[in-house]
Amino acid sequence: MVNEGPNQEERDDTPAPESALQADPSVSIHPSVSINPSVSVHPSSSAHPSALAQPSGLAHSSSSGPDLSVIKVSRRRWAVVLVFSCYSMCNAFQWIQYGSINNIFMHFYGVSAFAIDWLSMCYMLTYIPLLLPVAWLLEKFGLRTIALTGSALNCLGAWVKLGSLKPHLFPVTVVGQVICSVAQVFILGMPSRIASVWFGANEVSTACSVAVFGNQLGIAIGFLVPPVLVPNVEDRDKLAYHISIMFYIIGGVATLLLILVFIVFKEKPKYPPSRAQSLSYALTSPDASYLGSIAQLFKNLNFVLLVITYGLNAGAFYALSTLLNRMVIWHYPGEEVNAGRIGLTIVIAGMLGAVISGIWLDRSKTYKETTLVVYIMTLVGMVVYTFTLNLGHLWVVFITAGTMGFFMTGYLPLGFEFAAELTYPESEGISSGLLNISAQVFGIIFTISQGQIIDNYGTKPGNIFLCLFLTLGAALTAFIKPDLRRQKANKETPENKLQEEEEESNTSKVPTAVSEDHL
Repeated sequence: MVNEGPNQEERDDTPAPESALQADPSVSIHPSVSINPSVSVHPSSSAHPSALAQPSGLAHSSSSGPDLSVIKVSRRRWAVVLVFSCYSMCNAFQWIQYGSINNIFMHFYGVSAFAIDWLSMCYMLTYIPLLLPVAWLLEKFGLRTIALTGSALNCLGAWVKLGSLKPHLFPVTVVGQVICSVAQVFILGMPSRIASVWFGANEVSTACSVAVFGNQLGIAIGFLVPPVLVPNVEDRDKLAYHISIMFYIIGGVATLLLILVFIVFKEKPKYPPSRAQSLSYALTSPDASYLGSIAQLFKNLNFVLLVITYGLNAGAFYALSTLLNRMVIWHYPGEEVNAGRIGLTIVIAGMLGAVISGIWLDRSKTYKETTLVVYIMTLVGMVVYTFTLNLGHLWVVFITAGTMGFFMTGYLPLGFEFAAELTYPESEGISSGLLNISAQVFGIIFTISQGQIIDNYGTKPGNIFLCLFLTLGAALTAFIKPDLRRQKANKETPENKLQEEEEESNTSKVPTAVSEDHL
């Protein structure tokens, strides 16, 4: 029995090989991940039945890849996911740092609210055309190269913004933000991939939640810190000084994280951490068509439905995050700091929801049920928030926004992990990337549409607009079938397969022996 739990860790120099992973070329592995039990055995063969039960792809490791005959987790895995989480946090902070003090940057640069909104929406816009090239690079060059590139671009964008500390230099801050938005393309699709490559079967959902946790923490800090560091003052010189402090801090943090990525991040562990990952390595073909993989995913109706529903939920979150300052100031003038704190409450509650969801999935494996319940509760939270925003009590807004955030942002890692289950053994980078494209498309549509509705009709119609689409998303989620392919692969234990194929061998020996006696 292969133990894939979190306590399975061993020293790298003392591997524990799996007891029956020997080669037999007569055994084929099909894309369905099941091992073919039809093994023809000649009666004169002296091979032990266990040697006939394993796929040849798992028996020997190539010189450049992991040893597929050993299943164990690496001690480095938590360092890898924590470093990734930190530079994802830094990038997410830069996404929301303008939107959280929208009115202050409008005054400093002398531009419209729509122009400041585009500093947020450029993150969504650049992701759409760049996802497929970056996903191809992830498949071609691996996790370490993508991590270094994303962290380096994030650092570069942070330092470019320091050249925009004059009111007439708004185009410079746009350039810096666009560079950071390109870095985001190298970040958003990685959580489920890191979880699958580095973590055991009983840890993947928790690890994915930790990876997404960093992005959410960055958004939370982006709501909290800018209103504190950059107060709403009329003097533009003082504003430039306060903005420079924020830009220098984020530039220094981004530089430190780039160094940590270079030191800590490895391509993959020495041994696969789970049976599903081992089979995934064995099924990987260097000649596989990248566009063919994408086409295969879009033939999967369950995944297509998840792409749409994930986009509706995440797009609503992006729109709310971008326009939150405007909505709060609309009803509570002069409350920029509290607007940031409300955003912080939404994201902190969502981080808690994400971690709880990840732990629950690792224990229960109820992907469809959990996703549907969280989606419905997101809709309920959004409806309550919509009809309490204008009551005149900020403490009510804190409570309703936090409740909504617990489910809305807690849903994000659920979508990644559900997609990995539905599309196994296809690359997690491709599936999560397609989810993010959907989120960016709906995010742009929702942000522009809700912004126009708020400007012309008020905040309540704008929020009702989002409620309608969340209702559609919850309804479509109910039609997704829980085809948990990765879980099926992990449940195919060596003992079960040995027993099946040994019985098949015994049945095939009898007629062969009779035939020889007759001759």
